[in-house]
This record gives sequence, C-alpha cells and structure tokens, in this order.
Amino acid sequence: METVAATETARSHTETIEFDDRTPKAFLIASIFWGIIGMTVGALIAFQLNFWQMNGKFLEWITFGKFHTEGISFLTFGRLRPLHTNAVIFAFVGNMMFSGIYYSTQRLCKCRTASDLLSKIHFWGWQLIIVSAALTLPAGLTQGQEYAELIWPIDLAVAAIWVVFAVNFFWTLHKRNEPSLYVAIWFYIATIITIAMLYIVNNLQVPTALLHSYPVFGGVQNALVQWWYGHNAVAFFLTTPILGIMYYYLPKAAGRPVYSYRLSIVHFWSLVFIYIWAGPHHLLNTSLPKWLQLSGMFFSLMLWAPSWGGMLNGLLTLRGAWDKLRTDPVIKFFVAGVTFYGMSTFEGPLLSIRAVNALSHNTDWTIGHVHSGALGWNGFMAAGMFYWLAPRLWRTKLWRTDWANFHFWIGLTGILIYVAAMWFSGIMQQLMLNTPDESGTALKYEFITTVDKIAPFMLFRAIGGTLYLTGMILMAINIWKTAKSGSFANETREVAVISREKKDIMRWGEVFRNDPIAYTAWGLLFGILWFFLPPLADVASLLACCVLVVMAVRAFKRSNHAWADWYERLAENWMPFTVLVLIAVAIGGAIQIIPTATLNSANNVEDRKQVLYTPLELAGRDIFVGEGCYNCHTQMVRTLVPDVMRYGDYSRLGESIYDHPFQWGSKRTGPDLAREGGRRSDKWHYAHMMDPRMNKGSRMPSYHVLYEAKTDIEALPSKIKTQRTVGVPYPAMSDDEIIDQAKKQAQEIAMGLIEGSDGVVVLKDDGTEAESREEAQQLLEKRKIIALIAYLQKIGTYEELAPKPVDPTINPIKPGLPDDFRKYTRSPVGEEPKPVTATVNP
Repeated sequence: METVAATETARSHTETIEFDDRTPKAFLIASIFWGIIGMTVGALIAFQLNFWQMNGKFLEWITFGKFHTEGISFLTFGRLRPLHTNAVIFAFVGNMMFSGIYYSTQRLCKCRTASDLLSKIHFWGWQLIIVSAALTLPAGLTQGQEYAELIWPIDLAVAAIWVVFAVNFFWTLHKRNEPSLYVAIWFYIATIITIAMLYIVNNLQVPTALLHSYPVFGGVQNALVQWWYGHNAVAFFLTTPILGIMYYYLPKAAGRPVYSYRLSIVHFWSLVFIYIWAGPHHLLNTSLPKWLQLSGMFFSLMLWAPSWGGMLNGLLTLRGAWDKLRTDPVIKFFVAGVTFYGMSTFEGPLLSIRAVNALSHNTDWTIGHVHSGALGWNGFMAAGMFYWLAPRLWRTKLWRTDWANFHFWIGLTGILIYVAAMWFSGIMQQLMLNTPDESGTALKYEFITTVDKIAPFMLFRAIGGTLYLTGMILMAINIWKTAKSGSFANETREVAVISREKKDIMRWGEVFRNDPIAYTAWGLLFGILWFFLPPLADVASLLACCVLVVMAVRAFKRSNHAWADWYERLAENWMPFTVLVLIAVAIGGAIQIIPTATLNSANNVEDRKQVLYTPLELAGRDIFVGEGCYNCHTQMVRTLVPDVMRYGDYSRLGESIYDHPFQWGSKRTGPDLAREGGRRSDKWHYAHMMDPRMNKGSRMPSYHVLYEAKTDIEALPSKIKTQRTVGVPYPAMSDDEIIDQAKKQAQEIAMGLIEGSDGVVVLKDDGTEAESREEAQQLLEKRKIIALIAYLQKIGTYEELAPKPVDPTINPIKPGLPDDFRKYTRSPVGEEPKPVTATVNP
C-alpha cells in the first residue's frame, strides 16, 4: 500500500487554479437582459391577439391619431412572433445555459476553461447573433420555418460560434483534473453534439442573394426535417442542458448528493436515444406517411418513462432537505421547475396520441403546453440558478430574499393563469370547430365565431404573461443590487493535477467489443427492421428483438459488475463517450429522414402533383413568408372529417412537393388556406389585406405597406435558378423571359382590379389619387399586393395523375378512412358548396 501511495504521489501534484467566472457572469447578465426583451415582445403580441390596433397602428392608437404608423410592418404579429420565440429560446435560455455550463464545467473538471479567448469570442459572437436576429426578423427577413427563421448569413455565424463553444468545452474536458465525467457533463455533451447535427441539417439551404435563400428540402421532407429539428431543439436546447444544470445546481443548493446514479444513467441514455425519434408527432393526421406518424407517436409515448425518471431523480435528491423549501427561494424555483418539467413531459406524450392530437393540434392547447415548459421549466430553473450564482459571483448575500420569494409566487401565478387559459381556449375552440349542425352534413360555427368565444382566454393569457414578466424585472433589480453590494472576483481553488495515464485511456476496441454494445446494437437492428419488413417477417424481427432483450437482461444479471466496470471506464473517456452519443442520436434521424427523399418526388406521389408557381406567384409566396403569415394560417387540410367539411378535400403529399419552404403551419389563429386558391376574387383579397375588419371580429393586422412597397422583380431570375438547384423542375428560361412573365401577370391582375364600377382606387407615392387608368395600372402592377394576390390565388393548385392499380378491398381514397369520406368535402361554412375537382392552371 505504501508503494502504491508513493507512486500516486509521484504521478500527481497540487496547484492553485483561478476559475474564469467572468464568462458565466457575462452570460448571466445577458440572459436576464434578453429574457426581459423577449418576454416583453411576447406580452405585446399576446395583447395584439386581443386588440388588432396594437399591430402596425399601435402608436397611432395610443396617441389618438397624432402619430400615423400604418406603414410600419415590423410591428405586426407575423413579424414579431418569430422575434419573441428566438429571443426566449436562443437569447434567454441560450445565455442562461452557457452561464451554467461554463461555471459548472470548470468545477466538475477541476480546471480553468481551456481558452479565455474562445470564451470571449463565444460570448460576443452570440450576442452579435442575437442583435442580428433582432434586426432582421422584424424586417421580414426569414426562412419561414418555426424556430429556424434566421437567414443564412446568421445561420453560418451560429454554426461558427457553436464550433468555438464545442472546441472550448471539449478542450477543457481534455485538460480536466477529474478522471470521471459527472452526470451533468453527459448532458452537456449530448447538447453540443446533437444541436450541431440538427442545426446544420435543418438549415441546409441555397442562397439567392445576400439576405435570402431557399432550403434544400421541400414539401413533406422539409416538414419532417423541420420538425425533427423543431422538436429536438426543444429536447436538446431547452431540456438536456437544463437537466445537466439540474444535476449540478440542485444538489449544490440542497446540500445533498444526487438520489440515484444508476437512475441517472438510464435517464440519460434512454432520453438521448428516444427523443430524436419523436419529431413526427407534430405532423399527425397530415399527409406525412402513416409509418412516420406512428413511429413519432410510439417513441413519444416511450418518453414518459425516462422523463419522469429524471424528474423523480431531481425531486428525490431533496430527501432530508425539504425543510429548505419554506425559506430558500432557490429551492422553491428548482422544485417548481423540475415539477413543471414532469408535467410538461407528461402532457407532451399525451398530445402525441393521434386521437388527442386531433383535438389539440393547431389550437392554443399546444401554446399552453409549450409555455408550461418554457416558463415553468426553463424560466424557473434559470431563476433558481441565477439566485444561487449571484451571491457567489459577487461574494455577498442576495440583496432581498423576500423579493425573490415574491418573484416566485407572481411568476407561478402568471404561469398558471397562462396555461389554464390556453387549455380552456384550445379545447373550447376545437370542440366548436368540430360541432356539426342539426343536419349533420355541415358545421355549425364559422371560424371567426370561435375566435370571438375564446377572446377572454386570450386576454387572460396576456395578463398571465405580464405577471411573469413582472417577476423577471424584479429579479433583474434584485441581482443588480446584489452585484452593487458585493465585489466580483474569480474563485481560486487548490486541486490535485492528475497525469494523462489516469484519464482518456480507453481503447476503441474496448468501447465497441463488449456485451452492452453488442446486445444494444442487435436489439436496435431488429427493432428497426420491424418497421420496414413485410408481414410475417416483421413479426419475426420483433420476436428476435424481444429475445435479445431477454438475453441482455440475463447477461446483465450474470455479470453486472462487468457491465458497471465498462460504463465506469467509458465515463472516464470523453471521446468514446461523445462518439456513442453521436451514434445514438443519429440513428433515429437517419432512419426517418432518408426514406422521405424518395417520397418527395413527382414520381412517387399519390394521385396529385403540385403545379409550379409562376415567377410572380413565387415572388408573392416570398412576401407571404416574409410577413410571417404561416404563424397564423396553416396550409394542410388534415385527414379529419371536420377539417374536410370546413376547408375541402384533405391535402395530399404531392400537393406541396415543390414548396421550399413548406407552409403546413402549426397554429390556426386564422383559417386554413390549403384550398384558398381561386375561391375568392382578386378584389376581395385586395380589400381584405387593406382592411381585414371586412370580416367582423378579425384580429388580423392591416397590411398597408403592401400597397406602397414594390415587388423585387429583378431578383426573380436568381430565385428561379435556385429553385432549379433544389430540385423544382422549372423549364429553361432566360432572365428576360422570367421578368417579362412576371410583369405580364402583374399587369393582368392590376387591370382586373382597376376595371369596373367597383374598381380600386390607386394612390401615388405622394398620397394623391392616380389621374388616369393607365397611370393607376402602371403604379399598381409594381406593388407587393399584386404578387401576393397572385400567390393566394395559386395556393392548392394541382394536377390529377393517372390512377394507379389499387386493391379493391382497400378504400381507394385513403386506407383507413371511411368509404363515404368524400361526401364531406365541402366549402367553408357560409359559402355555397363547391364540387371537389382538380384545379389545374390553364
């Protein structure tokens, strides 16, 4: 024993290190600042849904007409909603996450962050990205995909800064003076690896200009990739890093060790593997292939177990320390945050059940679900961490504990009001939308009627959000006063420096050639084949998977020490651990996404194929995307009888194969638009965009700017060329032909609007009326409203394909739907029934 001790002493020595606490401090301050900004925008758009005047006419409204802002489009809901979501996700939670990771990683690794320079580049680069987003999103510069709206130059910056963060993090792991990687580090690794994969794949795009691009993926494949990213951005940006923070800061605050190390292992690996498969549950009852919908639902339901395992591991860590809940605001926030995590991860799988999703999707119920996680889980964990960190960073006591307690209660009240209002609003509206009239062949309520009924709940949502924002402002003041009462200094600590022989020495053969990996790999292989093999073969594959599970359990019981020893060694080697994480998260994405490359092809669609947009219609579509119309309107008639009765025949996969980006949407603040093309006149659209109050009770903002701004016709040749690059089969056309086509169609629409006794009045740039019909036409044909009308009249246009041979025993309309489904293909409530026939461009 003395010889061993002497050897250990020779291999290591102690030294005093100074942690870099300036970086976590900077990210903490930035998180609070951007959090208040993002939530202020959120409160504003919540009130906009109650008072349409708070859109572009906000300043005119509050100054009683003295300040005219009808042309200020960046104040509209469609522009501000992406700003709100990106600010809360990437600015508030992102900065909070970086603060927590930089502080805890140094302590867990017992070394200073590898590079102060990289830390500074990371911080200032991330803030520059946020500022860029805050400038471009309200300006209408967007990709038009939820949580991925940032334009391509900013996407490149995000990727570059994320690489800087990753290099600094893994370099620090390499330098560490602690042999084993603690649980929190596992979750940080999963976050860094998976977000890089998700962000790069989802944001593959081809630029048309410095500020515009089209995504590589289109139609159903774009929808799948987007929600593979969108769902897992929630999983690996808003969940896994915060779980890592929970595993570090909750035990620190409670003064207790983590309840179960073994449970944390199960929690981590099952969560990392299962989460990545669950994205398709955002596309249930759509034209997404059924096997993908079922796989999304299946894996979403499986998430119940690991998610609640993590919640219980967090709450049970407080055993013996529950008395602190009465007096310590940090414990209050952590306990409530972990509880909201459990409730959100219970509700999420519940909403992924197809029958429940038919009721919840596109309604405020989903909004309530998202905010219970964002405000309750992310917001409360952030507050708890900030209140714990601030006294330690500035070496003093928290300025006002009673303010922190009040912040907790006002924030909790705000969340409960918000979420309850959204539950009532979503369920009530969908039930009303699904209610048939006395005949049973039509629907009872118009869409706008349901919006009027839920107006009180939308107001309660705004009030609840404002209460939560008030708590954030109190926290900002409290931490600012705490900082002023203390003095900041980097912490110094004496640590034992370990030699390289004690860490990162696992050989790759030892990583992969062992029972845990072998049983897992073969079990996954047969489990995955179960999805794809034909009848009987799929049953055999499932049985093989079950047999392997039984064999793995028996092998573990026989040699559990060998399995445990292997994992302990794995947890001491960051590179093999990281590779296994990458494999675990890549499997699900590859299996779901790669097959859709063949589905999103004109040769493989069902019975309809989308008709190409003309150049002017493509320009109008870009205007539609830039104004954020997808935030309120879907373009997907689901395979549900009430949807078909209200909007028309259900959407097919082939009807959107050339849409880059897809516009299926996820929320119906207004009605679905998938069957809007050709339903109303050009003059109706012209008047509606000018004054949506022609539909009494409409919350839609007025778009006066579209009647003044000009369409960028000269950009169309580059856009058409890019569309060809991403696979849209446009015929060969010269630049002049493209521009001439667009101008000719614009002239025809403008002429139709001006003609007749009810012709529109066209104003010149100085506000005076055009003096002649020719002048009016020349002015009008250049304006954005014309291109937008062209697009609105094209939505849903398709051509019928020759029918393929079908099994006579299967419903030819769609397997699994009733034979009399087509009889419900009716026009919206209040209009004359319209026969469901293919609409093909002449």
